[in-house]
Amino acid sequence: IGGRVTALLGKELTDLRGRPGLFFPAIFTGAVATLLPLFITVLVPAFTGERLSDSGDMQIALELYRQQPSARALDPEAAIQASLFQQFLVLLVLSPVAASMSIAAYSVIGEKQARTLEPLLATPITTFELLLAKILGAFLPALALSLACFAVYVGVAAAFAQPGVAAALLTPRPLGVLFLMGPMASLTALTLAVCVSSRVNDARSAQQLAVLVVLPITGLLIAQIAAGFVVTVPVILLMTGVMAVVNVGLIRLGVSLFDRETILTRWK
Repeated sequence: IGGRVTALLGKELTDLRGRPGLFFPAIFTGAVATLLPLFITVLVPAFTGERLSDSGDMQIALELYRQQPSARALDPEAAIQASLFQQFLVLLVLSPVAASMSIAAYSVIGEKQARTLEPLLATPITTFELLLAKILGAFLPALALSLACFAVYVGVAAAFAQPGVAAALLTPRPLGVLFLMGPMASLTALTLAVCVSSRVNDARSAQQLAVLVVLPITGLLIAQIAAGFVVTVPVILLMTGVMAVVNVGLIRLGVSLFDRETILTRWK
């Protein structure tokens, strides 16, 4: 089983090299997520001449961040910057999700349109192995992109923000957002996209349904900024667990929905 999945996964990753355009939405999202906190925390104060710690609007962010033990060593300006960089880290989660949706939606539908899926189904590979390879083929590049975006994010904080802000991004809460909630959100999006693409012939339909995964992440970002909601480690673990259960259900649903016999009959 592992050999068949590995072989198909290698084929998926090779095919992606010839379609770099699929990564553009994710790269754009990652760039916005990186530049937005830089603009708010560094550029705006530099242009206006007013420090964030002198603004009454930023006192909520300061109070929220002061609840964390790691904030005790930071001065008010650095604490506010660290709070905002941590809040916008949720937006960075959208980068791998965007990559997942683009890649997964075209993974099955592209092979349908190219008439290369039918010969593959005629091999001994099972439906579960096929979908697993498709999912991993989208997930691994998305995970690599997530790591790259986070490295740039931390680098920007180290280069332009106050001392200690970059180190604050390497604490359990932000790392949990990026490496637990982010990958699980990506898995949910791409599994949903693969399930839908196995039944439709239009990649846009699969992407439009998979975009539902983005809505809770966007709502979480708004809740942090507008309502002062704090994404704690227990919240991250809870959301990750819920999405893990949803992923298992989606994979089972995708295997049952995949109309293998009809595709093979049409090919023959």
